[in-house]
Amino acid sequence: MTDITAENSFPDARLARAGQQTSGFAPWVAEARALGTLSLPLIATQLAHMAMPTTDLLMLGLLGQKALAIAAIANTIYIFVWLIGLGPASAVAPVVAQIVGAHPNDRARVRTALRMGLWAVALLTIPLWTALAFAEPVLVALGQPEALAAAAAPYIHVLALGLPFSLGFTVFRNFSTALGHPRAPLIVVLIAVALNAGLNYSFIFGAFGMPEFGFMGAAMATALANAFCFFAMLSLLTFAPSFRLYRIWRRGFRADWSRLAEILRLGVSIGMTMIFEVALFAGSTLVMGQFGTSAVAAHQIAMNVPSITFMVPLGIAMAATVRVGRAKGAGDIDAARRAGITALLLGTTFMLVCALVLALIPGVIASLYLDAAAPENAEAISLLVSFLYVAAAFQIFDALQVIAAFSLRGMKDVRVPMVIAGLSYWGVGFPLTLLLGFTAGLAGFGVWLGLAASLAMAALLLTRRFLHLSAPQRPLRSH
Repeated sequence: MTDITAENSFPDARLARAGQQTSGFAPWVAEARALGTLSLPLIATQLAHMAMPTTDLLMLGLLGQKALAIAAIANTIYIFVWLIGLGPASAVAPVVAQIVGAHPNDRARVRTALRMGLWAVALLTIPLWTALAFAEPVLVALGQPEALAAAAAPYIHVLALGLPFSLGFTVFRNFSTALGHPRAPLIVVLIAVALNAGLNYSFIFGAFGMPEFGFMGAAMATALANAFCFFAMLSLLTFAPSFRLYRIWRRGFRADWSRLAEILRLGVSIGMTMIFEVALFAGSTLVMGQFGTSAVAAHQIAMNVPSITFMVPLGIAMAATVRVGRAKGAGDIDAARRAGITALLLGTTFMLVCALVLALIPGVIASLYLDAAAPENAEAISLLVSFLYVAAAFQIFDALQVIAAFSLRGMKDVRVPMVIAGLSYWGVGFPLTLLLGFTAGLAGFGVWLGLAASLAMAALLLTRRFLHLSAPQRPLRSH
């Protein structure tokens, strides 16, 4: 059995090193190839993952706007709590990437990072479950109607059953990706998409001899799909030839407190960075509740559309974490800078194309979610089209901010990005959504303008931060 080293995992590694000794574009071409090789399966995985909530939306849409609104509010609370656990799970990627960059054959350290990532998820599960148990009073306290909160709470409780499996799968996925094997989680997620679709149809509408659970069936399907992803990925890491040499079960209960502390430390900042952003968008859903059911339904669909396109720069960003992390672990700051800049260029180019599509055919996109011929959908469709115009405008900013943030994550620079996220999304974004939505009287359209402004600010500051930290070190002048 051959070792899986940085060179084995990335076929273009030797080309990249050769390119570094030449001038011109050769190193950049080599990096683009290496980044593309890694990012394509990650993009496919993210798109496949996004297919699950999209399937939920499409099937719940057949039940009407009320079912969509309940699911939107429930997912808002669930995702906010889930992100707390996602931080430590995501920290596994830069930790493993830098280990491989510095010590390509050190399986023990890599195995320990995986184990401590799972320990971190296990430690957080009970507190996260406890938080979700109080979903109904929290929703009421946030100003949601009591009937809507009462309907959303059991939906959240069912989703919570799949939470530890979702976080555990994220640990496994980041471990696999950092080792240069992004196709393994892709296979698992593709199967899960089909499973989720079948379970949705069966549980929501009572097909194939199952009871009809209505909108609750979507939550049941999601929880079961998350459990499948966890156990399927666990089986691959245990038995697949590419992973067997890491012997992930060896000394499975031995603690490494310093590594656990590192993962938790990085994870807290990563988690808070994501919470600042997602909480703003989740909070915008709660704000939309003040403008009526049509506004909430239109907002939920409008969020889903750019979320699908966002999966491409997100996949590129994940690849950038690994590429930047490995270069940083090897002590090559030039390669780290090249990896980050290449990722930024690829991501923004793709999102520019997406922006044009959203701006040109918003009505066609709206008709995919709601029946344009139904009079009761007229208001929601009108709002949806206006929201999609704003979504088109912030596509490039969205790509820049996520790729810059993940490139910084590869360098283990997470605290300053956390501060930038807090400032951009809550120092600027949230006040603007309230000011434009309520004070200026622009309602939902004003909320979306505030969201766009926050993404623009985050993109500018995070990109500037990465370019600063990855700048070549200039020699000191002699006096």
